Amino acid sequence: MSGSARKPRAGDVLHLTRAASVQFLSPIFVRVIRVLDWPTYDGWLWIDAYELAANGDAVARRSLFVMSAGLIWSDVPARAVRRSTTRTPVKRGPVRFG
Repeated sequence: MSGSARKPRAGDVLHLTRAASVQFLSPIFVRVIRVLDWPTYDGWLWIDAYELAANGDAVARRSLFVMSAGLIWSDVPARAVRRSTTRTPVKRGPVRFG
C-alpha cells in the first residue's frame, strides 16, 4: 500500500524505492524507529530507521528524507521479516601462551 494519507509509525517496515526518493536507486527495506519533527517541504518527511538486510537483521541506523506519497508498506510485520538464526559453536584448539 502506498499513499500520502498514511503516516509511518514506529515498528512499520517500509520498502523504499525511487518513488520515495532518488537516493534509493537500489531499493531497501527499513524498520521505522520514529518520524522526526524536522521542518520539510510539503509531502516530505524525515524518519529514523534501521536498514534491514535480506535476513531481516538491522544493519545500519539511518535518518532518511522521503516523500510520503512514495512509501510502500511491507505486508510482513517487522518481527516476521527477521528469520530465526542458529548459533554455531566455535571450535577452539589448545590455548598457547608465550
